[in-house]
Amino acid sequence: MWQPQIEVLEAAGHRVLAPDLRGFGERTLDPAPFSYLRDAEALLDDPAVVIGCSLGGRVALELAVHRPGLVERLVLIAPGLPGWDWSAETRAGWAEEEAAVARGDIEAAAEASLRMWVDGPRRSPEEVDSVMRSAVRAMVLRSYELQQHAWEAGASEQDILDPPVNRRLGEVLCPTLVLIGTEDVTDMQAIAAHITDSIHNARLIHVSGAAHLPSLERADQVNTLLLDFLNPS
Repeated sequence: MWQPQIEVLEAAGHRVLAPDLRGFGERTLDPAPFSYLRDAEALLDDPAVVIGCSLGGRVALELAVHRPGLVERLVLIAPGLPGWDWSAETRAGWAEEEAAVARGDIEAAAEASLRMWVDGPRRSPEEVDSVMRSAVRAMVLRSYELQQHAWEAGASEQDILDPPVNRRLGEVLCPTLVLIGTEDVTDMQAIAAHITDSIHNARLIHVSGAAHLPSLERADQVNTLLLDFLNPS
């Protein structure tokens, strides 16, 4: 999902790491306790710019609190946040996907995920780029395959931060850029605003015409924003 950014950032002279979280891409989710935060921490020996989207955004935010010396700049794209009081609309979207998975209809589950996170609440599938939508469908289906039966068999994410990151946002002191698509769900819009308000000197930018994955849907615009943020004048 980061290929549109990798090529541009490397061309600008940056070294890029784009790891797969457990259960995504090419990384299987094993049926055992784990920590996304510890996985991210283990990748870095020196300070870096850390960029994350959705779940990855939550992990990036946690890393900035847990190991501030490793995060010199932070980019959060539609980040998740533990402890959020999710709306009935968002809960219903999750429930539809989970019900389809439970009955073994992964195609319907993927479509429910796409309607919620790629189309967004105000657009039809026909209004979204079909190539991008198909690519995300493949990613979602791949995640189902990699995570199949793992949660029931013992996979569990361990809590490393105590208190959790939602109660420690004021500890993030590095320059922070928050991006949110204008077509994303209401909860994500509110989380982006809350995080921006809670981090000193954080900046919030709305990406027009994108839902939950602006780095894919509006790659050129996001790349420009990233380069400007990475190379301040």
